[in-house]
Amino acid sequence: MRTLCRCASLHFFSMTSPTTTPSHSPALAAPVTITFASLALIEPLQRALREKDYTEPSPIQAGAIPHLLQGRDLIGIAQTGTGKTAAFALPILQKLATHPAPPVSKRPRALILAPTRELAAQIGQSFQHYGRHLRLRHTVIFGGVGQNPQVQALARGVDILIATPGRLQDLQQQKHVFLDKVEVFVLDEADRMLDMGFVHDVKRIITTLPPRRQSLLFSATMPPVIEELAASLVHHAARVEVTPVATTAERIEQHVAFVDRGNKVKLLAHLVGQHADGLVITFVRMKHMANRLVEQLSKHEIRAEAIHGNKSQSARQRALENFRTGHSRVLVATDIAARGIDVKGISLVVNYDLPEEPESYVHRIGRTARAGRTGIAVAFCDDGERNLLRQIERLIRQPIPVLKGHPYEASEPKNREARGPLGNGIDRPHRPNGPCRGGFRSRFHR
Repeated sequence: MRTLCRCASLHFFSMTSPTTTPSHSPALAAPVTITFASLALIEPLQRALREKDYTEPSPIQAGAIPHLLQGRDLIGIAQTGTGKTAAFALPILQKLATHPAPPVSKRPRALILAPTRELAAQIGQSFQHYGRHLRLRHTVIFGGVGQNPQVQALARGVDILIATPGRLQDLQQQKHVFLDKVEVFVLDEADRMLDMGFVHDVKRIITTLPPRRQSLLFSATMPPVIEELAASLVHHAARVEVTPVATTAERIEQHVAFVDRGNKVKLLAHLVGQHADGLVITFVRMKHMANRLVEQLSKHEIRAEAIHGNKSQSARQRALENFRTGHSRVLVATDIAARGIDVKGISLVVNYDLPEEPESYVHRIGRTARAGRTGIAVAFCDDGERNLLRQIERLIRQPIPVLKGHPYEASEPKNREARGPLGNGIDRPHRPNGPCRGGFRSRFHR
């Protein structure tokens, strides 16, 4: 028996009933009692799920699918890796299949807007799988590649369009696509849209949609700008939250390694050597650093690939494929890969550079421990990054256990233990996985 993903507890309430409490909502029991067979999904979708041996929905799916099948607008607060793509893909496929209409040239019936090319491509793959027994067409459009095949697909007519904002606007301006027939609109990774500066583009696209439509917004966090956007986008919406905002996955064993800047490459090579099984993704801040780190790892006889914004789409796809297949065990990425990339078998995440935005730490380490699995995340911290570490620990509201005994260990800040991660005398919370002291052990030696 498999589930599309398991994650933290589900919280449900309606935008029109703010006083509703989780104890009064039948959705609370969904992760335990609901199966896909009980969700009133049509047989072609059930067959596609059975072929993957998926029987139990994840919390976001159990909470969202019943409302979406009823045609309600929805706000879903969920991290990547919680199964949210299926949460909207299955209802969209069912809606279009049960109300069939011949595809109209340049006019899709459903639009899914994603912030990155990688996420758009993966959403397209999900629609391909779940809709394999339905006669529905979909296509994916994004920048970085030639537009002619995308234009031709739109001209033939598609039911479902998955797009990134930039390329979609380009094709709108060229009159290759019109959105006046869209029945369902999904804004995925809304906070990532904000991070990448796409909010104004998104707002312009929304103005071209018909007023009568079903609207869905998914986001890992809900900063004020996204709350404002949601208020203008959805109406009488259900709201489903499956993870507390800005918390890290319980299944991830987290550590911080204090290390001098000049020894970071050596420590990374050491960890990769100790971590013999599984794939490793390591995050850096700058594009040029990603390329340099790949070169430095090759001197340690470690095959690695880099992925960042300056890479062409074909080069990025090639790097991801080499990583997926294990041809390269290490993927070095900037934050463009922190969301949307879902590669099976990532068991170690290394924050080579601590992110300047603490929220990025949560999204970075979320590349491991997906679909109910476990994983390890190690954050490197040099002298210049200790304030960034404090910000991360404030955000996740827990100290990150210290990795002791590695061969390149630098001194731990003297006041870290005394003051706690909140920096204000608050007691240190319980550490479920404890610091790794007395030698380099943890799961690397299990």
